[in-house]
Amino acid sequence: MHDDGPVLADVVPYLVCPVCGAGLELADRALLCPTGHTFDIARHGYANLLPGNARPGTADTPEMVRARDEFLQAGHFTIPADRLAWNVARTRPSLVLDAGAGTGHYLSRALDRSPDTIGLALDISKHAARRAAKAHPRVGSVVADLWRPLPLRTGAADTVINVFAPRNAAEFHRVLRDDGSLFTVTPSPRHLSTLVEPLGLLSVDERKTERTDAALAGYFKLDSRQELETEAVLTHEEIVTLVGMGPSAHHVPAERLRERLERLPDPLPTPLSFVLSTYRRLE
Repeated sequence: MHDDGPVLADVVPYLVCPVCGAGLELADRALLCPTGHTFDIARHGYANLLPGNARPGTADTPEMVRARDEFLQAGHFTIPADRLAWNVARTRPSLVLDAGAGTGHYLSRALDRSPDTIGLALDISKHAARRAAKAHPRVGSVVADLWRPLPLRTGAADTVINVFAPRNAAEFHRVLRDDGSLFTVTPSPRHLSTLVEPLGLLSVDERKTERTDAALAGYFKLDSRQELETEAVLTHEEIVTLVGMGPSAHHVPAERLRERLERLPDPLPTPLSFVLSTYRRLE
């Protein structure tokens, strides 16, 4: 855990008011802009920069955040976290933006490899932002909507990372410096494939990677791509946690999930499959 004040102060120069776009200043327990807009800083150390008319309907619930924290801390997704951190460190960034940061797990790993870097975690869930604020001594955490203009200055970030989260190509392009890099981690169609049918989970689109490239086209050019394949032997309880941290949590009730799991071996070998893509910002 860390004292939230100094860390948040380090990221404030990069932030702008989500209402009028003016710069922000730190004042007591709030962020202020020159035109009078005020945004609270929670006692847990994160700032809420959602404008008043925002509706965080898709935000992760407290239960989803707890599940994600538990599963990631157990080390099951170490391979994509470490490979992403290694790639980020090569860019030698001053500021890394984690867009859709969740608990801050991946950003924290990246900062461990980049000792002179400040991290900014953006997520629409205040429950996730609360965790991210404590994820690393050099993380500033902000509640923001990735589908709206991001509350960052143009060219503020050296690197953007985006892990299992929505991608706003135009805004990622705007907030990145001219030679900045975007790193995305997405699931491949093989990810959790042995669980999809027996448990009734959402499957990954066969054209997921192609659609990601298309969504970023015009703003970014693919530089490199790595497919990361591994397997985890998961207990039924770990599978419940895994399902609870993702979108299938909204589609498969917990009781039904446990009923379906009873028909499967315990523990169960489960394929984990990720695509790590590096994109360069187009002029």
